[in-house]
Formats: sequence, structure tokens, C-alpha cells
Amino acid sequence: MTRLVAALVPAITLVFACTPAPAQPPGATPQAVVPEGSPATPSPSAPPPVIAAQAHAVVGHAAPDFSLSAADGTAFRLADHKGKLVVLEWFNPGCPFVKYAHGEGPLKDMAAVETAKEVVWVAINSGGAGKQGAGVEASLEGAKGFGMTHPVLIDEAGAVGRAYGAEKTPHVYLIDTAGVLVYAGAIDNAPIGEVDGSGAYVNHLGLALADARAGRPVANPQTKAYGCSVKYAKG
Repeated sequence: MTRLVAALVPAITLVFACTPAPAQPPGATPQAVVPEGSPATPSPSAPPPVIAAQAHAVVGHAAPDFSLSAADGTAFRLADHKGKLVVLEWFNPGCPFVKYAHGEGPLKDMAAVETAKEVVWVAINSGGAGKQGAGVEASLEGAKGFGMTHPVLIDEAGAVGRAYGAEKTPHVYLIDTAGVLVYAGAIDNAPIGEVDGSGAYVNHLGLALADARAGRPVANPQTKAYGCSVKYAKG
């Protein structure tokens, strides 16, 4: 009997050693295993999960997919809008740059004009709890005051903002119909209405939208964003 057990141990060890681990994408954070019998979906009180937040947005590459709840309670998932142009606008209703842009600047009616052309436009508030302009109530109040008709997504944990490298409010991103990030940066070259340096006014996002709509490569795919810093939660 002792000899039989001794003979079986190496074989059992070999079986376990050769069993492959589930494949993970390069650089991905290993996913927790859900025990059998556990709920397949989060409880109603839990926010929708962020999808692929371990990825990082790079202009010219596929935009990281994500899912967030809007301030009005509706759900938004980026992948559901593939086939359309999508604008992501980082938002803080307490930021002076955002107040100008939505009050009398380029964002006063730009989103409404573009959504009428079937562009999907969402604002994202990545402010941490207790930070300036953060949270559902401040987002709803700000959107109402600015007359915004597009949703404000709530990203208090900051996972989506960090995945996209959002640094300022406003900081805008354009995703083309193939799901590729084709523009990232400032809305225009005129913070608070003052053109940077000399030269004419340029609406960077408007030009990027025109290029993408015409099927052309975006001529100026990346600019330096200006505005208030995104008020991320610590951690």
C-alpha cells in the first residue's frame, strides 16, 4: 500500500502543475473568482462596474470601454455606442473654466448642436466625495444651471478619469465610429475666452469632429488641456 501511494503522488502533482491558469490580457489585474451560487450581477445599490479600467487611453488606439451611472440614474456603457462618434467631456460645475465654457463659451450650445447630428456626448464628473463640484446633487444642479441636455456620468472613484488620463475640467476626448480614440485635449485655444498667444481662434474639438465625420485622420489629434485640475479622491 505504501508503495502504491508513493507511486501516485508524482502523477497527482504533475496533473496540478500542468493545469493552465486562466489567460489574462497583458498587464491586466487578475480578476476575482466568483464562488458558485453567488449573484451574477451587482446588487441594485451597487454602482455599475467600470469595464477595462486597467487599460489606459492612447490616441490612435481603441478607447477603453467603461460603464458608469449618470446623475439621473440611467446607465451608460461606451461599447453600446460603437458606430457613432462619441465625445467625453470632463466636468466640474464649480470650476471657473467650466462655468465660462458652458455659460458663454464654446460649450454653451456645442453639445446640443452635435447631438442633433447623432454624436453621443457625455460629461463625466470624476471628483471625489467631498471635493469641489463632485457628486450627484452638484452635477444635476450644475447641468440644470447650464441648460445641459446631455448626461453627466458619476465617477467618484476616479477609475475612468485615471484610465483616460483626464487632468483638467474641461478635458475632452473624441472617439470615432470604430471605437478608436482620435482626439484628446482642450476644447479650443482660448481659456476663459482669451486666445493663447497670437493668432486666430481655433476650436480644436470642432475641427476634430469635422475630420472624423468626413472620414479623414484628425489633423491635430492631441493638444494640451487647460482648466481646473480634476479633483480626484485620494488613493
